[in-house]
Amino acid sequence: MTIAVLALQGAFLEHEQMLERLEVDYFEIRKKSDLKRSFDGLILPGGESTAMGKLLQELKMMDDLKEQIEQDMPVLGTCAGMILLAKEFSNDANTYFATMPICVRRNAYGRQLGSFETRGTFADSTDIPMIFIRAPYMEAVYEGTRALSVVNEKIVAAQYKNQVVTSFHPELTGDITVHQHFLNLI
Repeated sequence: MTIAVLALQGAFLEHEQMLERLEVDYFEIRKKSDLKRSFDGLILPGGESTAMGKLLQELKMMDDLKEQIEQDMPVLGTCAGMILLAKEFSNDANTYFATMPICVRRNAYGRQLGSFETRGTFADSTDIPMIFIRAPYMEAVYEGTRALSVVNEKIVAAQYKNQVVTSFHPELTGDITVHQHFLNLI
């Protein structure tokens, strides 16, 4: 099994460290030619979604990755990665891949000072640590999307077919639950 990690900007290194811990092969996607490599899943890390979206367009990778996601390539999107996958936003008109039927509120918890840590249930069973940094949350999930975590009455993790998203940063906690859930899709 080989996982591709989008490494244009953001917290990709921490996802790579998680994959190493899980003994999973990975490589970084930095340019269009990297998409020619064979991979079984994709991680879209946290960071600045606007910057990532712009780079994906400029480097002409958006359409190719979107096609792979639509053809059931398993993908994990954390924070900004969730924004890249969302079909709609309650406070923004822009979309990126728009492959996941969710409505996201960007920067829902405010600026950096609104960042926080908590614990919550993931996938109906596991209590895990959650770190929220300038995080979005989902105001709605549609068309067969399943909420995997709810914190303070806000949906902060969900799954739609091959796509798993989180508002929080599981790669910063050391807990492997979210990454293992993603890998189990492959």
